[in-house]
Amino acid sequence: MLRVAVVGSGPSGCYTAQSLVGLDSEVCVDVLDRLPCPYGLVRYGVAPDHEKIKSLQNQLRAVLEHDRVRFLGGVRIGPDGVSVARLRRLYHAVVYCVGAATDRHLGIPGEHLPGSWSATQFVSWYSAHPDAVDAGFLRDARSAVVIGVGNVAVDVTRMLARGPAELTPTDMPQAALAALGASRVTEIHMVGRRGPSQARFTTKELRELGTLPQTDVVVDPAELALDPGYTDPCALPAPQRRNVDVLRGWAEASPTGAPRRIHLRFFLRPAELLAGQGHVRAARFERTVPDGHGGVTGTGRHEVIEGQLVLRSVGYRGVPLEDLPFDPGTGTVPNLCGRVLREGVASPGEYVAGWIKRGPTGVIGSNRPCAKETATSLLEDAPALALRAVPDDPLPLLHAAGIHPVEWEGWRSIERAEADLGAALGRGVVKLPDWPSLLKAAAGRAP
Repeated sequence: MLRVAVVGSGPSGCYTAQSLVGLDSEVCVDVLDRLPCPYGLVRYGVAPDHEKIKSLQNQLRAVLEHDRVRFLGGVRIGPDGVSVARLRRLYHAVVYCVGAATDRHLGIPGEHLPGSWSATQFVSWYSAHPDAVDAGFLRDARSAVVIGVGNVAVDVTRMLARGPAELTPTDMPQAALAALGASRVTEIHMVGRRGPSQARFTTKELRELGTLPQTDVVVDPAELALDPGYTDPCALPAPQRRNVDVLRGWAEASPTGAPRRIHLRFFLRPAELLAGQGHVRAARFERTVPDGHGGVTGTGRHEVIEGQLVLRSVGYRGVPLEDLPFDPGTGTVPNLCGRVLREGVASPGEYVAGWIKRGPTGVIGSNRPCAKETATSLLEDAPALALRAVPDDPLPLLHAAGIHPVEWEGWRSIERAEADLGAALGRGVVKLPDWPSLLKAAAGRAP
C-alpha cells in the first residue's frame, strides 16, 4: 500500500486525494491541514452569501469520507510542528497543496496606516477564520475604498453594502454580523488602475452588485469611454463583452437616490494613502490612460477619494515552506508536472498542486486538472517510491511526538456545535470564530 500525505484540505488538496485513490486502489491518503476544519478557501474564502458555491463542501466531504482517505486537522507543517523532513520519513510521498497564503502589496506610502487592510484580512474576519482578529474594521467609517477589480474586490464591496436582514441567514459569525449590521458606511468606491474591459471580475459577480437593496451602482461614462474595448466591444472575448454591457447599463441609468452608493472607478492607479489623526482618511490615485499595448501609463494628474476604510485586493502570493525550494519571482515551488524540482532535478516523493504549483490563477474548478496532473506524476513514480519503508500508520508516531490531530469525528463535532450555536441564536449554522471554541468543540465539549 502506498501511503501519501496531502498537505492542505482545500479544493486542490481534496482533488489530489480524489485523483490518487480513484486512479490506484493501492493508495491511502492522509489529508493534513493546519486548521481543525477542512475545505480551505471554500470555508474561509467564499463569501457567506454565496451558498451555491459554498455547497461545493458537499463534494469535498465525499472525498474526505472515502475509506482510503483520512482527514488530520490541526497539524502544522514546519519548524513549530511536523518538519518537512519528518513528514517524508512518515510517508512514501508528500503533496503540498498550501495555496498562496499572503497578499500582494501596493508598495505605496501609507499602505500600512491604521484602517488600511488587505481584503483577505477582512474576508477572514467575516468568514470566522480562527487566525482573524476583530480589528474594528468599520469603526467610525462612513466611506470605504476597495482597491482592485477582481471577484474578491466585488465580494468585499458587496458585504459592505449588505444589510443585516440579508446577512442573518448566512453562517457569518455573530460578531461580524453585528458589526456589519451596524455599519454606517454609505459610500463604497471600487477602483481599478486599468479599464473595464480588463477587469478580472466575472459577469455573474458584477451583476450581483446591481441587485443589492437600497443601493445604487454609479459608473462614470467618461471613465468607461477611455477604454477602446468599451467604445468598440466587438473584438472583446465574450466574458469581457458581457462585463462591458453590464457597466454600460449602469452608466446610462440615473441613480435612484438610494441610501448606499457603490462607485465603480477605472483608470486610477493608487499612489498614496493619506492620514488624518493617525488613521487612513483618503486614498490618492493617479489618472491613467491606455498605453496601446494592454497596459496603462500615468498622466501625472491625481484624484483623492475619501475613505476611513481601505481594503487592498490586488492578488495573492505564495510563501516559502521550510526546506522546500521556492521561486520568489513567481511565488511558487519549482516543479515539473507537479514534481518538486531541487536545483532543476525532480526530488523523489515531493510534489505540489494548486496555487503553490501554478500561481494564484483560475477558479476553483481549475484545481481539478492541476491535481490530476500531479497525481498522475506521483503514480508514475510509485514503483520506486514504494521501495522505501515507512510506518504502517503514522498516527501513533504523531501522537508520541505530542501531536494530536483533529480527525473526522472531531470535525463532525465542530459541525454539530455550529448548528447548535445557530439554533441558540435563532439563525441557521453559525461558524465558531476562534481556536479555543473550535478545539473544545472538536473534543466534544461545548464551546
